Amino acid sequence: MTLEQRIAHVEQRLQQACARSGRSREDINIIAVTKYVSVASTLEVIRSGLVHVGENRWQNAQDKWYAARQTASGGDTSATAGQAVWHFIGSLQTNKAKEVVGRFAYVHSLDRLSLAQAIERKAAELGIVVPCFLQVNVSGEDSKHGLAPEELLPFVKELSRFTHIKIEGLMTMAPFEAEPEETRPVFRGLRQLRDELNREAATETPVNGLSMGMSNDFEVAVEEGANWLRLGTILVGKEEE
Repeated sequence: MTLEQRIAHVEQRLQQACARSGRSREDINIIAVTKYVSVASTLEVIRSGLVHVGENRWQNAQDKWYAARQTASGGDTSATAGQAVWHFIGSLQTNKAKEVVGRFAYVHSLDRLSLAQAIERKAAELGIVVPCFLQVNVSGEDSKHGLAPEELLPFVKELSRFTHIKIEGLMTMAPFEAEPEETRPVFRGLRQLRDELNREAATETPVNGLSMGMSNDFEVAVEEGANWLRLGTILVGKEEE
């Protein structure tokens, strides 16, 4: 399938998931995950109109980021380089935060105080506020990063003193299941945690974002309230190295 065909295929399935769950398509953002494709393919993704681009390592993303910046009129050097909005979606090492902050508009994997401190320091230096999703390990898998659900509220309270971090939402990764329906409790659990935060008025403004759902399970995630989908192979494809 061509990129255009994959976009149309995903869009059709997304529209159907919205219809089933009574949701508006306009409420859902797609992040095109380009970690498995080349610089040229990433630029094609951006030219196609997929505004949000996701990468999980700066060392793998940097050639794409700089290439996109070079194609932007006026030599834009911001986190929207190349007329795209860049999302850091992988586990972020504390000592790598300085490479990500200022280049990526969103961080989807804030899960510990040391990382918050590193993001805060770099953001303060740049004079910016970084929208972050708090990663929660809803499934409890040892292989997954993220806060335990019971750690979320205390962590949010700790973050209230960081003036250069904005809690944009929550993020989770469900186990890969042969039957996507089996991921539903994970996505529902993240939504319930988000709703609990809002009932507790744990943040100055209500938290809305739910970054959940990938190529294998995005329709179930939409039905459970996702408004940020991270789609790689089903949308962008995968190239052999």
